[in-house]
Amino acid sequence: MFTPRSLEANSGRHPRRRAYPIVLSILLLAFPAACAAAQTGAGQRPSVVLEGNVARVMVDLGGGSIAAFQFKDGSVNPLSWTEGGAAGMEPHPMGHFLCLDRWGPPSEAEQKNGMPFHGEASRVLWRVITPPEKKAGGIRTEMTANLPLAGLTVRRRMELAEGNAFLRVAESVTNGNKLGRVYNMVQHPAIAPPFLDEATLVDTNARRGFMQQSPLPNPEEPAVFWPQAWREGQPVNLRHLTDNDEPNVVSFTIDEPYGWVTAASPTSGVLIGYIWKTEEYPWHDNWRSVRNGKPAARGLEFGTTGLHQPVPVLVKKGKIFGRPVFAYIDAGETTTRSYAAFLFRIPADYRGVETVSYQAGRLVLREHGPGRGRDLAMEIGNLFPD
Repeated sequence: MFTPRSLEANSGRHPRRRAYPIVLSILLLAFPAACAAAQTGAGQRPSVVLEGNVARVMVDLGGGSIAAFQFKDGSVNPLSWTEGGAAGMEPHPMGHFLCLDRWGPPSEAEQKNGMPFHGEASRVLWRVITPPEKKAGGIRTEMTANLPLAGLTVRRRMELAEGNAFLRVAESVTNGNKLGRVYNMVQHPAIAPPFLDEATLVDTNARRGFMQQSPLPNPEEPAVFWPQAWREGQPVNLRHLTDNDEPNVVSFTIDEPYGWVTAASPTSGVLIGYIWKTEEYPWHDNWRSVRNGKPAARGLEFGTTGLHQPVPVLVKKGKIFGRPVFAYIDAGETTTRSYAAFLFRIPADYRGVETVSYQAGRLVLREHGPGRGRDLAMEIGNLFPD
């Protein structure tokens, strides 16, 4: 799955097998009620669809995942990943899902009380507040989810541009507890075949990082620098994924005001990318998975932490490279973070992305390598409107 293998070995079990039956039993009883508020068909999972003139977005309400983001006239969906072993109508992670209130495993005591891996956000039902509607050049919707064990509520506002393959997302988290608490919030976009293959190129403005498989208490030693990591003393270029996914999770800091990550699939002729404020999401987490000698998944993740450990370990560690590895939300407090996703069509000889810039309402992607003539550009207006 999306777990550092060293952590799986230490825990002695696969995270998918962790039990949280009480929470899921309650949620599954409520599942049919969500169908009335969403676009569904017989035997289908409840979902919300945003459709513009250029692109289409589908959100699965059984976990709130953005399960599809693709060109309206195309068949390739980069976010086709789904959790292995998930059954039927059970809420579970798909495509781009939200990790909240944590990224990674619960403590042993939390696990016994039903807290799932990566938190509850992708394991609960989401409720539509405002069905998709056209407004000011975009298609907008709002949805929400309650996380009963964490005591948090998340409210998501989405807007798909009517004339571009550009999606804005703002998520507000409210702490309903009577006390403040430590938490984390990580976006987990996961690309998969057929979009993902050996030719797919991942690029980012990430800088210094560390491999999750490095031992505590100082996993940041040795440090690595994008796009390089290490495998048994040999350099690994993380832009590529072929038949070996070690190291399978590497986390990086970002030094620029905006963080970005892209995945370009020359085979499919499609590029997907994300951009966000570094002050809101200071970490980029790069997960890679190979199955049967072939690329199976890549996580283009970004969030408030880069350390894939239970909360007690995070609190003890505090910071890595001077960046916090957890966030804090006070009692009754609401905090909002935003990001944007985009699609471009690319030629079969595309070399990947060197830079992503935003200026004067225009998003520009400059291609890697010699020659400057194949910039990808999109007029988007205000990147993150208030």
